[in-house]
Amino acid sequence: MRLLLDTHVLIWWLEVREIDGNASVAIGDPANAVFVSAASAWEIAIKKTLAKLRAPNDLEEQLERHSFIPLPISVRHGIDAGALPLYHRDPFDRVLVAQAKGENLTLVTRDAAFSAYDVSVLPA
Repeated sequence: MRLLLDTHVLIWWLEVREIDGNASVAIGDPANAVFVSAASAWEIAIKKTLAKLRAPNDLEEQLERHSFIPLPISVRHGIDAGALPLYHRDPFDRVLVAQAKGENLTLVTRDAAFSAYDVSVLPA
C-alpha cells in the first residue's frame, strides 16, 4: 500500500497520539510506503511561526527516523490542485488531494471533506 499522510495524521503519529486502528497498522507496516508531502512541512512551518501549532523542530530527521518518504510538490501537482472543484478551500489539503490522485496514493486523514474528491482515503 502507498500512503500519503495528511498533516494532522503526521503530527499525531510523531506525538504518539491516537490514530484509527486500521490507519495506525497501515502506517506502521514496513511493507507499506508512507509519504509525507512538502505541503505538510510548509503548513507545519507556517503554523509554528504563527504559534498555532506545536510540532518537532527536526521534522526532516523525524521523517527519516520513521522511514517516511518526502514527496515534493511538482508543477503538475500545482496545476491539478488548482483545477480541483472547491469542495475543500484549504490550499494545503488541495495539494494533498492532487498528489494522492497523481501519484496513486491513499490519503490517510480524519478530514471528511476529502470524501468529496475521487481519491482513495484511509480514515484516521
